[in-house]
Amino acid sequence: MKKFLVLAVAALALAGCSSTSRTDRTLGGAAIGAGTGALIGAATGGGANAALTGAAIGGVAGAVVGNATTPKHCVAYDDYGRRYRVACP
Repeated sequence: MKKFLVLAVAALALAGCSSTSRTDRTLGGAAIGAGTGALIGAATGGGANAALTGAAIGGVAGAVVGNATTPKHCVAYDDYGRRYRVACP
């Protein structure tokens, strides 16, 4: 159980470093989902198999949500400091 808690804390810490790129959001969502799923699976008392199943399901769900919530437009600045929208990388 302690191992899964450490992984969840690490995933949340790494998620704070995530930017607005689609890949970063997908990987961050997968990490958070996997950590949360593993914690919930372990908390149900099903043992290691439940934790692994929860991590797999949570990872996939987190990746889908992270990818779907990526902003479609980012903000850039021209030479005069004016803001304009650009496609996110």
